[in-house]
Amino acid sequence: MIWVLSRSPQLRTVAGFSGAAIEDNRRKFGHRRSNLQKKQTKSATRKLKKISGVQSRVQKTTNHRISKILVQIAYDTHRAIALEELGGIREAPVKGRKQRARHANWSFYQLRQYIVYKAERVGVPVIFVDPRNTSRTCPECGCVDKANRKSQSVFLCTACNFSGNADRVAAVNIAVRAEVNLPMVSNLRVQGQSPLL
Repeated sequence: MIWVLSRSPQLRTVAGFSGAAIEDNRRKFGHRRSNLQKKQTKSATRKLKKISGVQSRVQKTTNHRISKILVQIAYDTHRAIALEELGGIREAPVKGRKQRARHANWSFYQLRQYIVYKAERVGVPVIFVDPRNTSRTCPECGCVDKANRKSQSVFLCTACNFSGNADRVAAVNIAVRAEVNLPMVSNLRVQGQSPLL
């Protein structure tokens, strides 16, 4: 889940992007490929060739759309974009065949590249923050505890009982860390000029 936050007096949610469509697409094509590979016929091989690039094209198109919207929101509101530094995530230990397949087909780096190049084109700063404990830290009291993460989607602080969506809590923590790490440079823009995305 990708969250877009805006700081008026407080952090508020502007938009959220779910990876559910990409995950459903990956699952559908994985099942289709598996069935065709079991058949081992000439027609199955032809069909495998035909669908070989469909999944990657759908992911690529989705990543382009999401990155375009994110950069446009940041540009229009004169904000920076904060992302987690996820280098080395492919080397992390993964449990189970299903999780391995999901992890291998995750196009997070491609989305990051699209965001960075589109943001550079229009002068929107992109800040990378350390992802350590972003989804385990309470944004209210600062308590860091593994038990704060009740499930994949639920956050409940053990110290102050603050609760919320775990992905949104992580997004708030990333935004706070990015604000602390914000470089002391200004990007000048021509007034009235919109980005060419």
